Amino acid sequence: MNKDRSYEAVMARKSEIMKRAVGIDYAAFESGSIAFDYERMMQETGYSLQEMQKIQGETGVGNTPLLELNNISALARKFSPEGKGARIFIKDEATNPSGSFKARRAANAVYHAKKLGYKGVVAATSGNYGAAVASQAAMHGLKCIILQECYDSTGKGQPEIIEKARKCEAFGAEVVQLTVGPELFYTFLKILEETGYFNASLYTPFGIAGVETLGYELSMQFREREGKDPDVVVCTNAGGGNLTGTARGLRKAGAENVKIVAASVNLKGLHMASDGHFNKKSFTTGHTGFGMPFATWPDRSDVPRSAARPLRYMDQYVLVNQGEVFYMTEALAQLEGLERGPAGNTSLAAAFALAQELNTDEIIVVQETEYTGAGKHILPQLSFARDNGINIFFGNPDEEIQGENIILPSHPSLVKARNVDLNKLRASYIKNCIEISGAKQITKEDLAFIIMDCKSSEKFAEKVLEELKIEIV
Repeated sequence: MNKDRSYEAVMARKSEIMKRAVGIDYAAFESGSIAFDYERMMQETGYSLQEMQKIQGETGVGNTPLLELNNISALARKFSPEGKGARIFIKDEATNPSGSFKARRAANAVYHAKKLGYKGVVAATSGNYGAAVASQAAMHGLKCIILQECYDSTGKGQPEIIEKARKCEAFGAEVVQLTVGPELFYTFLKILEETGYFNASLYTPFGIAGVETLGYELSMQFREREGKDPDVVVCTNAGGGNLTGTARGLRKAGAENVKIVAASVNLKGLHMASDGHFNKKSFTTGHTGFGMPFATWPDRSDVPRSAARPLRYMDQYVLVNQGEVFYMTEALAQLEGLERGPAGNTSLAAAFALAQELNTDEIIVVQETEYTGAGKHILPQLSFARDNGINIFFGNPDEEIQGENIILPSHPSLVKARNVDLNKLRASYIKNCIEISGAKQITKEDLAFIIMDCKSSEKFAEKVLEELKIEIV
């Protein structure tokens, strides 16, 4: 008998579809309340760090170069107080087979899919992860379907997303392109159910554990090269998997004192599910439209419990503006001879500003770069912005109005990293825990989980819960 394929019917079956498509029974980690056993869930990957390194190494993933940006560091020192101006490094993840760090996530996920006997993999992503999954699927002989939110209702597509579609298709994947809106998740579930393929989600334990090798590698490379761990690691933050996996890998290396900084492009006021706003933004990932909501409620992802939980690990969260990222993209190319895509240059813009606050003997590292290409290059992105009514000019990026203009810094000293109030994010996370669970009271186990999951103090969490009139029993 044919199953009902209506939106309501498919969404009602989402739990059983997900369970079959991932091979994880998420209910096994639940306590029936807000808390769940996160670390036990992460162990469900079934692979040690060494096994993950072996899996990735067999397809040419990992062991990427660590490069010091001598000229950009020197430029930062020109605007630093005396004794300030840290050394800036990048981990050049663009050298992975698909051109980004997401090859690490995909290598584990696709390997696991093949091990479990799935005939193909499906991923819903407009970003580099699609290309990474397609690349790994080709290596392992699996079918691959990638879903993208690509167009607005007039049929205009973001050049960066279209570029990534070309990359996916080059690796042999079928790409399903959709307009922005709620149909993405429905279509995703429907395809999973119809094909019986593996859900190669960005947010499974397999995907996040794959990034742990990046953090571990960073620590080992710095110890060998400099005799110490880096002082600060800056991670471009969207759904939180990049930061989560890197931080966990650093911890597995024993690098407990490394400061973890999240960096996102400020797209304040532009709603990610808005048809009218879709083409008013010049960044398709690494921005606040993903960074903020996923930080304050990570389980909004396409699996019941996300393995990406960025608030657990971040020590600081900073924002940069669109014009600053474009500017630092040019600086990287013209000062260091490295042409790379926008995602890593988001954290590079932040690192350039933050380096000026650190001592000259300290090290700050941008933990990933990505490939660039026809649609990801800054010129088509800026041309697309202009065609959509965005004013582009040189000036002070502090005056940038998202969705109206892009202001390229008229001087490198104007590149800034603007701090986000982490306690506001923590309070929002706690409020979401209560509202989404419908809890009227919580247990001490729930409280301990909340404190760990948003990296707050017990006093802070209790104060927020008191304001929400939630009793702890």
